[in-house]
Amino acid sequence: MDLKESLRSHLTQLVRERDPYLSTGGHFFVQQYIRQQLEQWGTVKNHEFQIRGNAHQNLVLNLPAATDNHKPPILIGAHYDAVPGTPGADDNATGVAVLLELAKAFAAAPARHPVQLVAFDMEEYGMLGSTQYAADLQQQQQPLRLMISLEMLGYCNTTANSQRYPAGLQYFYPNQGNFIALIGNLPTIPDLRHLSRNIRKVDVNSEWLLVPNRGVIVPQTRLSDHSPFWDKGYRAIMVTDTAFMRNPHYHKPSDTIETLDLNFMAGVCHGLEVGIRQL
Repeated sequence: MDLKESLRSHLTQLVRERDPYLSTGGHFFVQQYIRQQLEQWGTVKNHEFQIRGNAHQNLVLNLPAATDNHKPPILIGAHYDAVPGTPGADDNATGVAVLLELAKAFAAAPARHPVQLVAFDMEEYGMLGSTQYAADLQQQQQPLRLMISLEMLGYCNTTANSQRYPAGLQYFYPNQGNFIALIGNLPTIPDLRHLSRNIRKVDVNSEWLLVPNRGVIVPQTRLSDHSPFWDKGYRAIMVTDTAFMRNPHYHKPSDTIETLDLNFMAGVCHGLEVGIRQL
């Protein structure tokens, strides 16, 4: 099965209502699907956290490096919850599907750094799963080479003026929503350039944005699981199709597989894999 069809196969399982409180059946199904897929490559650990007396789980798979496992790991994360009333195809079944394919790739042929893959819960409630995870890593004094948040990777629009921006940025970036964006904090400048270049090599347009001061001056850049890692001083990048700045189906019942561009999504996945291997 080629990459595009593998991604489509994951999406058919992941795309369903899965709010952790209002769609508990769908949420549990998706959680078990992710666990089953990751368990093909190693032991999946539960990272439990409590929200208002309810137990929630981030799912964690650690994969070894090609040679030196003393290097700090690259953490790749994607959230698997979705807002009530949407099947959440782009947000964020696309990120989870790419996470699962990257797990397969780095299990088959390890990268230079150990790779830690994390499926986060409760992102839609304010990045609660990633906030707890980043805090626990910091408390354990666990260094990271880089944290990469996969946040909506499948919506592409080549129409003129299909892309919107926070005020001022429209003067520096394309008006077509046909690129993948990489958004990072200051220490990630070399990584932004490197990953963007590798994505472009597989014929997917890529743009990158550097944001100082944990992104507080452009709040839209904080809306995913990378921001708790920014807050704890880690290098972190969000990879995104820019969500509501482009996708009219954001947080709606119409966020379905049919609206996605799977060639675009497969290109993003392949470009990321090649780029991460060389970090």
